[in-house]
Amino acid sequence: MSPPTLAIGEHVSHTPAEQRVIVQPVSWTTYEQLLADLANQSSTRLTYDRGRLEIMCPLPEHEEWNRTIALLVEVLAEAMRLDVRNFGSTTFRRADLACGFEPDSCFYIQHEADISGKSTIDLTVDPPPDLVIEVDVTSGSLDKFPIYAQVGVPEVWRYDGQRLRMYVLTAERYVAAETSLVLPLLTGPRLSEVLTQSKTMKRTALLRSFRTWIRQQRRRMR
Repeated sequence: MSPPTLAIGEHVSHTPAEQRVIVQPVSWTTYEQLLADLANQSSTRLTYDRGRLEIMCPLPEHEEWNRTIALLVEVLAEAMRLDVRNFGSTTFRRADLACGFEPDSCFYIQHEADISGKSTIDLTVDPPPDLVIEVDVTSGSLDKFPIYAQVGVPEVWRYDGQRLRMYVLTAERYVAAETSLVLPLLTGPRLSEVLTQSKTMKRTALLRSFRTWIRQQRRRMR
């Protein structure tokens, strides 16, 4: 599906390879109206930052990477007996900060108990996701890190189709990290390696291999 056409703003930039469009200026009221209009269209994701709006329609490649990374998180959580909640591309927004986002995937891990039983999240009272996953295989997308930092997301993973990089929030800004803060068994290089393997391995074989690696790592930690 192509992004909806907006007859607003003076400046529009496109990155056709990933079906993205950035429009500005856009009012908060218009952003909320678009959220309502697109509520039943899971193929469209909106990001809003103080008047700038990105509309993104993920391609099959994008979604495959996203779902693979999210699945690896679920597999690790199961092996480590961690209760996690995957909120997928849920819409998060803060009117007082004039920002909103729909991540590719996001997880509550440390704060899973704090949102237990909730089907909607209000960031003015509820904690943000502990982990946000971004798949960005093209350049030119809206920089979402300032938004994540404003709402206090502790960790962000970004995958560009070749390498997964981890970032942790430190003193209101993100710094690159070798090891995950929320899932300390994982490193960026290890996840990058698994994702590279996924290009040629069947899914079941990949998951068996990943589970074997998890068991080996846990034995070493004892």
